[in-house]
Amino acid sequence: MASRVRQDGQIEQPEVIVPPVLYLPIVDNPDSEGQMAVVRRLADGRRGLLAYTALDRLADKCGPDQPWMLLMTSELGRIKAGQPFDVVAFDLEIPRSERAGGRLA
Repeated sequence: MASRVRQDGQIEQPEVIVPPVLYLPIVDNPDSEGQMAVVRRLADGRRGLLAYTALDRLADKCGPDQPWMLLMTSELGRIKAGQPFDVVAFDLEIPRSERAGGRLA
């Protein structure tokens, strides 16, 4: 959706629709035997939690063999408590140079 200018000159931003569930790529946790969500440093310096709005987008942008977990959007706070992040990075393309074997390197 595009922004539009109201009659009073203010810019009206479209409403953002956030899905009820997200697909989060997961990687092995180096500090335990479990797995963890992926938080990456973004170009602007913020830490972004990688989240995908559809499974085919995750496979296309992270690799077809990327492990993932399904998370209710309402549970994002639980992830943030264990893995601090500044923003949720929706449907972020991961460069092929940062992938190996069909998954995040």
